[in-house]
Amino acid sequence: MAARSAGLLLFRERDGRFEVLLGHPGGPLWARKDDGAWSIPKGEVEGDEAEIDAARREFREETGFEATGDPLPLGEARLKSGKRIVAFAVRGDADPSALRSGTFEMEWPPRSGRRATFPELDRVAWFDLATARTKLNAGQVPFLDRLEAARAGLP
Repeated sequence: MAARSAGLLLFRERDGRFEVLLGHPGGPLWARKDDGAWSIPKGEVEGDEAEIDAARREFREETGFEATGDPLPLGEARLKSGKRIVAFAVRGDADPSALRSGTFEMEWPPRSGRRATFPELDRVAWFDLATARTKLNAGQVPFLDRLEAARAGLP
């Protein structure tokens, strides 16, 4: 069975611009990748954990930020890997310079037998929707489309 993840897309309106907060994956495999490499903060749903709870937990673990607003369900997307992602949008704000990401460990360099620790996200940034569409992993772009479609009804 494919892994099930939940993610949270923070959005804001600032100076007349509608923006979303995206994260760039940490570690050496992503260091030189930009367009198509960014992601919404997300992670695996644990056991019978509610998807919104998993999305808020993962957002906090990957960014150090709290997302306390009312969630707007953005539905589900499937990545090429088969992974299923359920996402929620939440209005909020965060200072990218205050990022406090969790870490992961992997063998690096490959086949060296040594382990190295890297941040889950090495940076976060605010993007308008047009730019976000080029930065975001293609499998997650439907979440931007759904947020944009729902935007007219947002408080």
